[in-house]
Amino acid sequence: MREEQRAVLIIASRLLSYPAENVWAEVLEIQTCIRECIDSKALRIELSQAAAAFLALPHTELQEQYVATFDLRENTGLYLTAHELGDSRKRGMALVELQNLLKENGYQPPEGELADYIPMLCELLAAGEDSPPLQQLKGRLAVAVKRIWEHLPEDSLYRPVFAALTRAVFGEPAANDIAEAERGRETADLDPLPYPLMYL
Repeated sequence: MREEQRAVLIIASRLLSYPAENVWAEVLEIQTCIRECIDSKALRIELSQAAAAFLALPHTELQEQYVATFDLRENTGLYLTAHELGDSRKRGMALVELQNLLKENGYQPPEGELADYIPMLCELLAAGEDSPPLQQLKGRLAVAVKRIWEHLPEDSLYRPVFAALTRAVFGEPAANDIAEAERGRETADLDPLPYPLMYL
């Protein structure tokens, strides 16, 4: 993986994390990273504009947009196995496997965060070697990132970040990876219950 791609992964990871109190300081650091680490002029402009959009919004609005974009919509959630498996019971084992992958690569996830949190997995790819397990993870992320991008509104604050990830790092996902993800995903069981729920 080229150093520019690693930089894009780190930049995306920061921009896709929940906006903390010091978000503007982080965005200023991101802008410095963009200037120093991104060689492609078009990509540099794209990421610079994406970062600048964060600076134009109040902190509370950034938080509200984050929650509305990623926490309240299934198709744009930031958890890899949710895109791959939906509500399947297999998701628990998939999370354990990702947890083991993180440990094998010396990465300790933040307390309380699931092992399939996409911004964290972007950091893992940026820091890790090009091993077969990480190459497989890269293919899985390619599908999820493209799926999220396609479901974001055109005016979304986060759409340019997913566009940059797809174009500069992951590329178009392979057809067999897309087919595998579609086969594994299960939807929620929303059929009516055979009896009414009673609350006392």
